[in-house]
Formats: sequence, structure tokens, C-alpha cells
Amino acid sequence: MSRRVRTAVFPVGGLGTRFLPATKSMPKEMLPVVDKPLIQYAVEEAWEAGIEQLVFVTGRGKAAIEDHFDSSYELNVTLKERGKDELLDELNRGVPRPGQICYTRQQQPLGLGHAVWCARELVGDAPFAVLLADDLILAKKGCLAQMVDAHAKAGGNMVAVMEVPQAHTSRYGIVSPGADDGRLVAVRGLVEKPRPELSPSRLAVIGRYILEPEVFLHLGRMERGAGNEIQLTDAMAKMIGVLPFHGLRFDGRRFDCGDKVGFLEANIAFALERGDMADAVRAFLPQYR
Repeated sequence: MSRRVRTAVFPVGGLGTRFLPATKSMPKEMLPVVDKPLIQYAVEEAWEAGIEQLVFVTGRGKAAIEDHFDSSYELNVTLKERGKDELLDELNRGVPRPGQICYTRQQQPLGLGHAVWCARELVGDAPFAVLLADDLILAKKGCLAQMVDAHAKAGGNMVAVMEVPQAHTSRYGIVSPGADDGRLVAVRGLVEKPRPELSPSRLAVIGRYILEPEVFLHLGRMERGAGNEIQLTDAMAKMIGVLPFHGLRFDGRRFDCGDKVGFLEANIAFALERGDMADAVRAFLPQYR
């Protein structure tokens, strides 16, 4: 039986250039889907999976994230005075317990692998999760909770995977698959952003990971990969054959909120899941066909 996953790392140091000028003074992770920022969806997914410790790897200009997950005395008092107790309760549910959240700084934008490596002292010697807020997943049971359940049986490293069009393989880390039961697939190899004609499959890694701490040894070598960055995919690939490694086909719908169209689609999809908004949204959608 594998060790329980208690810590989650959130790499939030990126510049968000694809959403300029909106992200000039606001972290991309704070962009709202309906009425909640992307990063809060990721944190709530982690809590649903039983995560107890939240580690944010930040960069310059990310203070709004820290403020969002802190208590606001003035706002709390104002809402209380105005009798908006339901809204006050909702806000307070999104605030971590004291000591449950910590921050470290990625001083240089050297890639996802480097961001994860920056969290090594806070993670310690235990398996941990990594969640990328750009990948927003609509599911009855959170993607990470599904992964934690599978990891408890399979152990080792685990990634969330989904089929993508052949033409899109150059956008993702792609799995070279082994034994496959339709839900859990053994990972025989990983290739970062292969050209479509060279891709070993259409099975793409999306932004959910459960990793064993040995990954820090490989990341610590600071070897550059695709884009001249320190790639998490490369470090994971070096652990294949040493530790169990699986991809999980999760139940749910993933939205690429690092893309403008994907972000807009996510807003509509999540609004349609809301009882207070669904009818109004369905009413105006036909006029845009």
C-alpha cells in the first residue's frame, strides 16, 4: 500500500502573457470562471482529495493570490453588518486553516520542473500532488480525488491523461503506453511535445500529477529540455522502470483555461451547472449561433 498523499503543490509563478492586458496587474490564476478564480477551483479539488498542506510556488506580482486565501477583516465585518451571512460563510469556506498554506518563490522562470523543485523543502520525503490551475476539470468527483484513490492501490508516480487529436500532440507531454485496462495505463515512456508524425500515442498528460519525492533528485540536476526549460516530464521519464508509473483516464471534462477560447468555454460550461444561472445562459446562447 502506498503512502497517503497529504501535500499539494501549485505552480503559480507564470506571467500569463496569453491573457494580456488582463493579466498585466492580475495573476492569471485569479481570472474568474463565473464567480470564482481558477486557483480556488484547484484548491477545492485538492481539499476534496484529502490534501492537508498547500504549497504555492509564486513569482513577482502574485500577492493577490496570497490575499485571496487570507481572511479579510473589513470585508467580513461589512458583510456581517449587511446581513449577508450566506455570502460570508461561502467566503470563509475558501480560507485555509492557519498553518495549512505556505508560499515559496521561483525567482527565475525556468519551467514547470524548476517550479516543482522549488517546493522540495516544503514537500519533504513523501508523495505529493501537483495541480496546474490552467487545467480546469468539471467532474462529479474531482480528478485529484480519483487519482488519490487509484494511487492508493498502484503507488509510484501517476499522471492524469486524456486522448487528444493527433495534430495537437506537440502541445503536450505524450505517453508511450504499456498495459492498459481502459482506465489505468502503464507508462512506458514520456515525450515532451512531440511532432504529430513522431508521437508514440495520442494520450496526453494534463495538469494533475502524483509524484514520489525521488523526482527532486532528477530535477535538482537542472538539465534543460524542450524550450530550454527544466521539464517535469523529463524528470518523470527517468523514473520509469524504477518506480510504478501510471496514467489515469479520469472521469470529467477538462478545459484549457490557458487558452482564451477554452477559458470562455469553461465559463459557459460551469454556468450551465449552476441552478441560479443555467436557464438564463441557455436562453441567450442560441442568438450567437
